[in-house]
Amino acid sequence: MKTIFFCIALSGYLISCTAQETTPLEKEKTNMEFKISKTEEEWRKTLTQEQFYVLREKGTERPYTGKYNMFFEDGTYYCSACNAPLFTSDSKFDSHCGWPSFDRAISDSAIAEVADYAHGMVRTEIMCGTCGGHIGHVFDDGPTETGLRYCVNSVSVEFDEAKKENPKK
Repeated sequence: MKTIFFCIALSGYLISCTAQETTPLEKEKTNMEFKISKTEEEWRKTLTQEQFYVLREKGTERPYTGKYNMFFEDGTYYCSACNAPLFTSDSKFDSHCGWPSFDRAISDSAIAEVADYAHGMVRTEIMCGTCGGHIGHVFDDGPTETGLRYCVNSVSVEFDEAKKENPKK
């Protein structure tokens, strides 16, 4: 009998944790205006299925599977949806969390931040400041002087190698 009660209680807890309640901040998020605005159908036509899942449906790729997790070349990371610059390689570090991590955005306007209460957690969601695409989350447990860890889905960004100076100049 105790096992049945425990299973029922656990099921109820798990359902409540995954329920997506609309909070005032969630409503505020939907009212945010971005420079690039498309319908979900327009986004579907321009993004891959995986990009759409992460950028538009706020999904998350599995840890340690993204192409930029252990990638440390010099360059700039751009939004996969709108090509806006988001992060530079000099702000990237290995946080051992399974996703690419950065300690700062390329500019104050590059990233929009909103409270995220989904899945029974309180986090800060980061979105592209230009198109509103879901990039990941930011945490205040970073090891650098900023104290921040922007935890990013690889599929939400594209990398462009920095132009190297010609050493013969």
